[in-house]
Amino acid sequence: MKRLLTILAAAALGMTAPAEACTNFIVTKGASTDGSVMVSYAADSHALYGALYHTLGGRHKAGTMLPVYCWDEGNFLTEIPQAAETYTTVGNMNEHSLIIGETTYGGRHELEDPKGLIDYGSLIYITLQRARTAREAIATIVELADTYGYASSGESFSIADPDEAWIMELIGKGFEDDGQGGNARKGIVWVARRIPDGYVSAHANQARITTFPKDDPENCLYAPDVVSFAREKGYFSGSDEEFSFCDAYAPLDFGAMRGCEARVWAFFRTVADDMDRYVDYAMGHNKQNRMPLWVKPRAKVSPKTVFDCMRDHYEGTPMDMTTDLGAGGHHCPYRWRPMEFEVDGTTYVNERATATQQTGFWFVAQARPNVPRDMGILWFGVDDAATSCLTPVYCSTTEVPECFREDNGSMLDWTPTSAFWLFNRVTNFAYLRYDLIAADIRKVVDAWENAQLDVRVPLADLEAAKLPAKKRTRYLTAFSTGSAQQLFDRWSKLDKYLLLKYMDGNVKSEHGDVLSYLDGEGGPAHFVDNGNGKQIPDKIQWPGYSEKWKRAVAKDNGETLRVVK
Repeated sequence: MKRLLTILAAAALGMTAPAEACTNFIVTKGASTDGSVMVSYAADSHALYGALYHTLGGRHKAGTMLPVYCWDEGNFLTEIPQAAETYTTVGNMNEHSLIIGETTYGGRHELEDPKGLIDYGSLIYITLQRARTAREAIATIVELADTYGYASSGESFSIADPDEAWIMELIGKGFEDDGQGGNARKGIVWVARRIPDGYVSAHANQARITTFPKDDPENCLYAPDVVSFAREKGYFSGSDEEFSFCDAYAPLDFGAMRGCEARVWAFFRTVADDMDRYVDYAMGHNKQNRMPLWVKPRAKVSPKTVFDCMRDHYEGTPMDMTTDLGAGGHHCPYRWRPMEFEVDGTTYVNERATATQQTGFWFVAQARPNVPRDMGILWFGVDDAATSCLTPVYCSTTEVPECFREDNGSMLDWTPTSAFWLFNRVTNFAYLRYDLIAADIRKVVDAWENAQLDVRVPLADLEAAKLPAKKRTRYLTAFSTGSAQQLFDRWSKLDKYLLLKYMDGNVKSEHGDVLSYLDGEGGPAHFVDNGNGKQIPDKIQWPGYSEKWKRAVAKDNGETLRVVK
């Protein structure tokens, strides 16, 4: 995901990868608690407006053309013949429960094609309209890129359907004038690997496919020139069996490990055993100790576990951002960009965790067994995953909730009915006193998501299963839009609660907690008053700052601040 994230650039952290920053986790059906295939995705960018994209499928007349716009920049690229039939899409999922996520690894810059006409975002959303399965999606991506030229840098895709999950990595071939202003090198080199059932995988802005089998089309697909092209360019000189895609096209360095692979490691260590032996790799200190492409989890992974893995800040690891002085007086797990800083000639890193402040939207998509394929679920949210909430959207929905619509606001236009702006307001307030406010938000997040997972979605599934296809679509659309609006209303109430409770550095005492406020009337009687009938708060608390912060301030300016008795 690019979206002008100019800080995480090739120069930052010594990285070869450019400005992209997104995270994908992949869980195969044999590794999940409910038999679903899951893909998570955080679309992270300082310039991306979080919205839920939607395209209605249908049949199209011969000669119909489809305009193609660059997803990052919005500029017109070309138009291509529309397919005779297309499928309805919502976000990064279509009505057949096909899921496509991505992270951009950049790779070798000389392989970018300035004449390319299909960018990576268009590859995703056009493919979702044209393919029904993961294997069809791989073929469609290759056909589009080779036909029209690839307009982006190196890309990793997560591609999944109810039966299987794949990682596909691709990069362009650079530019060579064909004598007519076109590119004689048009197209991509690529490899796709099927994740073994019962395993989990992940990628986060660094190519991860190393060596791969050349004679196993059931589990590995690749461009016929993927090795020979690398030889020609001087990226590789060994035997075919030794060829590693990522070593040839996106070599590792400190930044690729610390800023990218560390997020994969954080997911792996949460769900699998014996992952701390790769801590030196994740920290960028030992690229010889490379992690595997996939791991077997210690126990089957639930959807809620994947939700929460997307909220990780390296807690409990050497990269935990809540423990050093940079966390301020309230243990804030964020460091504002840029991603590195210099003191007295020495360069230091601001960590890049899975959960990040610049997320536009994020999701965990489920291609589910034992239900019709139009009943896959896109759990969708906007803004920072750590302090936002996912709501279920069925993949066959024909409408987008108003609070998630693309035309409801923008990065330059605040609107009161936009979920993106509401969640950002709540989250940015939480950044001020993170240890206190984020804890209240998390109670609301967990209560909402558990209720959807344990009660509301199972009941909706039962009701939808009784209905014929068209009525089922209408029912699931109403459920999806209604749930999103309920979440928006609940967050609006949370917004008011947090301001009432935490304004001006105070903490008002209360009868109950945030959930009792949201579930009850939420009036002034929720908070403790002084008993005089004037709604004047009593027992106001002043938690102050963390011990580390107080000691740092005393060390820095103690002579001035010291109380003289």
